[in-house]
Amino acid sequence: MKDIKQLEEKLNHHFHNQNLILEAITHRSFLNENKDWPTTHNERLEFLGDSILGFLTAEYLFKNYSNFSEGKLTSIRAALVNTDSLLSVAHELGLEHFILTSKGEAKDLKTNRSYVLANAIEAIIGALYLDGGVEKAKQFVEKYIFPKTEEIIKKAAYKDNKSLFQEKSQEIYGITPTYKTLKSWGPDHEKQFEVGVYLGEELIATAKGYSKQEAELEAAKKALIKKGWVQNNN
Repeated sequence: MKDIKQLEEKLNHHFHNQNLILEAITHRSFLNENKDWPTTHNERLEFLGDSILGFLTAEYLFKNYSNFSEGKLTSIRAALVNTDSLLSVAHELGLEHFILTSKGEAKDLKTNRSYVLANAIEAIIGALYLDGGVEKAKQFVEKYIFPKTEEIIKKAAYKDNKSLFQEKSQEIYGITPTYKTLKSWGPDHEKQFEVGVYLGEELIATAKGYSKQEAELEAAKKALIKKGWVQNNN
């Protein structure tokens, strides 16, 4: 792990409570191999940061896009705070050099399990809020999240696969898709899920992921391809 001061420089904040930034970058798996570590894992900070990020993003969109409907604002907010968006921030910060995980988990940081890094961004936002107040958290979000807005709107990237599949299903069949968790397995820190997407009683596609949201998005993508509503660009 790099010197934590380098991360503080990137965040433009020196933590008065150093345990907060340490907790923010500590994954649950790290504690299994480091029983005497001074902090807990980052999931509580992640919970807090997720709420703060959602609030700040909603406020920003409400103030700056007064001509957009509630539904469109909700979709754009979701695109701004989703795993892909947060993962890009993590890479911009070089967070993979600071995150504390088990040796096994560390090998997977460059794979599709990089949700660990995205979750740590939410934890960092929570830590910034607790240590420096809402303005410090807002400065971070303004620097790393809000600038993505115009590109998302321009490319209509706020229409994720679930949204697209729902639009097409309602337009063509008059049916709203439903998602069901078919099974889950693995320990808490690396649980996997298999989800199916249905139109009525018909199972259209299934997919696996390291969160229900990830599995649902992938299932929707497969369903769009199966129905021929989008091309398979992989």
